[in-house]
Amino acid sequence: MRQISVCLLVLSLVFGGWRQIRAEERPQLASAASRIIAGTEGKTIARCGAGWLEEINGYPVLHLKGTPFEMGFQHGALLKEQVQTNMNRILNVEGGQELVKFGPISLKPRDAIKSIIAIQSRFIPKKYFEEIAGLAAGSGLDPEEAKMANFIPELFHCSGFAIMNKATKDGTLYHGRVLDYAIDWGLQEHAVIIVAEPAGGIPFVNVSYAGFVGSVTGMNAEHVAIGEMGGSGLGHWQGVPMAFLVREGLEKGHTLADVLSVFRDNPRTCEYYYVVSDAKTNEAVGMEASWDVMQVIKSGEGHELLPKPVKDCSLLSAGGRYDELVARVQAGHGQFTAETAIALMDRPVAMKSNLHNVLFEPKSTRFWVANAGADKTPAAERPYYQFQLSELLTRQPQSGSKEIPMVVAENR
Repeated sequence: MRQISVCLLVLSLVFGGWRQIRAEERPQLASAASRIIAGTEGKTIARCGAGWLEEINGYPVLHLKGTPFEMGFQHGALLKEQVQTNMNRILNVEGGQELVKFGPISLKPRDAIKSIIAIQSRFIPKKYFEEIAGLAAGSGLDPEEAKMANFIPELFHCSGFAIMNKATKDGTLYHGRVLDYAIDWGLQEHAVIIVAEPAGGIPFVNVSYAGFVGSVTGMNAEHVAIGEMGGSGLGHWQGVPMAFLVREGLEKGHTLADVLSVFRDNPRTCEYYYVVSDAKTNEAVGMEASWDVMQVIKSGEGHELLPKPVKDCSLLSAGGRYDELVARVQAGHGQFTAETAIALMDRPVAMKSNLHNVLFEPKSTRFWVANAGADKTPAAERPYYQFQLSELLTRQPQSGSKEIPMVVAENR
């Protein structure tokens, strides 16, 4: 495992510079339990084919079901305004900003993405292009714009942790994920929980944003969860994009071993690290799955770059935030509950750019999600919304709700 270095999207429970953590980075917060918003009462917004959109405690929950094109169309039609607004800002506002500069030459995200698509298209399963085509048809986006926006996550780099067995109060596995990235892009204003039931695949939840087909944070109905953390390696694009590999893992991962096979058997890109957990066996691993390396570290194992292993824990990070995370886990070892595991993600483990935090409890399929505020308040300082995938999969839209006509792929 190479040095976990700062790149564009930083982290999940753990990333950061090598500087010392300052006192002002430890804001005083109410207890995690008091910040949790629970309850299952919802309001159906609209239906489209087998898909539908509802709000639970004000949080948008998008239910998608069917073929790739059908799920894409449902996504675009049910979140039309949000998709258009989000994609337009990403591509035409933020996409026009300088990404990196090589001497006198500056590279913008739009320029980079066009090149990345040209290189990666031959590696990507056809179904993802079909879903993006459905997204464009349902939302009214230009198909090329919809495609470019869905390759933006290839520039993202994030992370996560898992604690289980003797590390928690009753042995329950908790899988945490902190995403620190581009809080000023306004993605948090288009946050959505996607409950997907793909034809022929495992149902899963994707903690995402309007218009995105891939995944960087998710859990499936087989009690498997995946979170990603990035390193460097920009320019090594000849493979399946990270967000589509995570999506493949969620759709095909009946076990932790299945997920590892997805990453092992496909060509990969850049330098990425992951935490993958499976509550059926109560195990988790840290993994590097980069363009040229795949290495797995079991919970409790050390590495020269992760020099403070903790029993029954997978902790991926770097620098001062790694030290802070380890210290918190050691202090609470053997006593963690969902509420105290959520507190592990408080700042300064999370950064000021903290876009979303998620805690998965894969055994029960419960999960808790916090998003940054429109005023750029970090997710770690915001309320957590509680959901349960198994419950979400049983829900039905309210009768008499608005219906948007479904268009099948053949009629495009």
